[in-house]
Parts: sequence; C-alpha cells; structure tokens
Amino acid sequence: MNSTAASAGTSGRTGETGLRVDAERNRERILAAARRLYAREGLGVSMAAIAREAGVGKATLSRRFADPGELISAVFADRMDAYAAAVTASLADPDPWHGFTSYVQTVCAMQAADRGFADVLTMTFPAAIALEARRTEAYESFLNVVTRAKATGYLREDFTSQDLVILLMANAGVITAAGDAAPDAWRRLVAHMLRSYAVPGAPLPPLPEAPAPAALDRAMVHISRANSA
Repeated sequence: MNSTAASAGTSGRTGETGLRVDAERNRERILAAARRLYAREGLGVSMAAIAREAGVGKATLSRRFADPGELISAVFADRMDAYAAAVTASLADPDPWHGFTSYVQTVCAMQAADRGFADVLTMTFPAAIALEARRTEAYESFLNVVTRAKATGYLREDFTSQDLVILLMANAGVITAAGDAAPDAWRRLVAHMLRSYAVPGAPLPPLPEAPAPAALDRAMVHISRANSA
C-alpha cells in the first residue's frame, strides 16, 4: 500500500471513530437531560423539550431513541434495577414483617426522590420491553414478600398486591401535590397506610410528624395555580 492510500485509510478510521464518539456523547447528553426533566416535571415532558435541554436537534434525538418508551426505558434502567434490588433485600431480611415494611418505605422513598420514577411505577410502557420485564420480575418477587409477611401474623390476611399499586398511585399524587412546599408529606401517608395493613399490636415504624398547616396551604395554592394555568 502506498503512503497516500495508507493515509486515506487512517483518515477514514479516525473519522469513523470520531463519529462514534460524537454519537455516544450525544446519547449521554440526551439521557442526562431526560433524567433532569423527568425528575423535576414527570414523564409528561415532550421529546422536543428534552432535545432542547440536551442541546441537540430533534433529528439527533430520534436517531438515538425512536420513541418516548425507548428513552424512558434507557433513563430508568438503573432505577428499575434498584427497585428489583429492594425486593431482594426484603426477601433476605430474617424478619419478614420488617422486610415488608422496609420495602414499602424504600420504594415510596424512591418515588419521592424522582418524580419521573414515581410516574414509571404507576404507568405501563408496552414498547419498553426491558423495563416492563424488570417490573414484572420485581412484582412477582413482591408476592413472596407478602406471603412471608402474612406468615408472621402481622400483615392482614386481606392485604393484596393491588394494595401496593394503590399506595404507589396515592404516593405519586401526594409527591406531586405537596411539591417543595411539603416535601416529606409522603412519609406521613406511607406510615398511615402501613398501619392500615397491620393487625393490631404489630410492630410499626414511628409515625412522622404531619406537615405544618402553612406548608400544606402553600402546596394547595401551587395546585390551584397549576390547574388554572
């Protein structure tokens, strides 16, 4: 091979490497932007808004992620792993009742830490196959958590897995409604719900203090303004 051809070949490989680096850089920028917006505003954020936040064109975003479900799956893959790990930790707890209450608190705390994930836990995304498979795996393991907790005699026999889904929906609503005005309001909700699941005399975590009336007033004002906007 002459020097000219060798130079051309090297240049081509360098160009291809540069394109791959740029593509990966864009992907990471998109994921970081989506995480920020989902955490702050929930999953209703448009793809166009994510592209603007990432500083890329809509065409670039579409090349990396064909639809919102694909992007959501990529953004929350690590969160779903943590969600599944919470079930594993609960099953490993030598005290099944403590494992149950700890799991409920952990998952609700994950919702509170990320509004986007709060939405993910209460919605389905048929196109996000990997995410849905992970969710199903965690849910099926949770059934074992419930069985073990009932065997202690502390969890009501009429508790069902659907009750957790209802709690997650309610918790997502409280997190959204309370916002920054009463960011710990969800803890009070979860504590009361655990009391409703337990038989009389069951050991329970302490009941957190209720939010200050002024904080709830601010939250309600925020809701009113958002609804009238």
